[in-house]
Amino acid sequence: MESTSVHMNLLDEEEMVATRDWRKALRAQPAYRIVNRTIRGQTQFICVVGFTGFLLLVILYLFPTRNSGNVMRSSNYNYTYPLTRPIKTNTMHTFRIGIIADLDTNSKSEAEKNTYYSYFKQGYLSYNPKKLKVIISWDAKEPIQLKNNFALKGRGMELSELVTFDGRLLTFEDRTGLVYEIINNQVVPWVLLIDGDGKKAKGFKSEWATVKNEVLYVGSMGKEWTTASGEFQSNDPQYIKAVTPKGEISHINWVNEYKRIREILGIYWPGYMIHESGVWSDKHQRWFFLPRRCSKEPYNESLDEHRGCSVLISANADMYDVQVVQIRNSSPTKGFSSFKFIPTSDDFVIVALRTEELDGNTSSYITAFTIHGDILLEDTYVANVKYEGFEFI
Repeated sequence: MESTSVHMNLLDEEEMVATRDWRKALRAQPAYRIVNRTIRGQTQFICVVGFTGFLLLVILYLFPTRNSGNVMRSSNYNYTYPLTRPIKTNTMHTFRIGIIADLDTNSKSEAEKNTYYSYFKQGYLSYNPKKLKVIISWDAKEPIQLKNNFALKGRGMELSELVTFDGRLLTFEDRTGLVYEIINNQVVPWVLLIDGDGKKAKGFKSEWATVKNEVLYVGSMGKEWTTASGEFQSNDPQYIKAVTPKGEISHINWVNEYKRIREILGIYWPGYMIHESGVWSDKHQRWFFLPRRCSKEPYNESLDEHRGCSVLISANADMYDVQVVQIRNSSPTKGFSSFKFIPTSDDFVIVALRTEELDGNTSSYITAFTIHGDILLEDTYVANVKYEGFEFI
């Protein structure tokens, strides 16, 4: 009996120990709970970071950078410029150049029915970066005749600018609003620009064009549209167009920007400033303009021929910091029609076209100067044709 009793007591003690261990285990925090809490904290952190990034993307989409024109960029932009590789030596850089004509009413062919034409003249520009010397020579052959059948009210092929964009050589028609690509000495329509806010019944009067951040910006004359005697009609010429490489077009109201440009010369409405040339500089991060006409007096069609402008105006990206440099001019009847920076001059040397329309006669000249106004090439006669577009091709 004693042995049996002892055995039972031993069992009771073992059971009691097992029971105490089991209860202790229940009270203890299991290791897996710590792991779960760690994972839960990391998940919350990742969610916060993801939500913050999403919020930033929404803000950037809803509030794009000012003056961007809400234009999306292309990821495959062709930066080739000039399209023809220049010839470089230690002392001279030689470029292929081209200029394009605006023949106005003379662009209509007398020999071919419903045909309109322009001239594309080519040559070479040699630049000595050490001596700041510029030499121009033109091809001996006659200018190439570009022609087609597109017209508006009996007028067409009145080409006003020449620009390289996304590997294309483009020219702009100031009657129909068509933008052409020059391919193998043929003009091929690319896009159509409509006047003002894009809801008008006429084409945009393109006068200048430039490339900024992979977007083509096209401007008109930048003054209020008036009658021949100066009465206001609309602000349509004070819009600019932003065109992506895919041909998507935005219409941007630049009324206030154009006003700030002319106010640097003390010009206020009904005074005016007419633009035919404008270039954006990536190097300086500024807009540059060489206005063709400037006047503090109201517009007058007859007097306008004697109001040639000879200043270089620059402005920052927002068009608030505006500066002006005087450029020597031998005649008030001449005005700038196009210009470009020499590609290897770090946007320091400008080559520009000046045109003259006087008593029914036209003529064109080419000149070069620095952004400080120092003349490197005096006005040099080109032809008795109005050339309004210049480019390194």
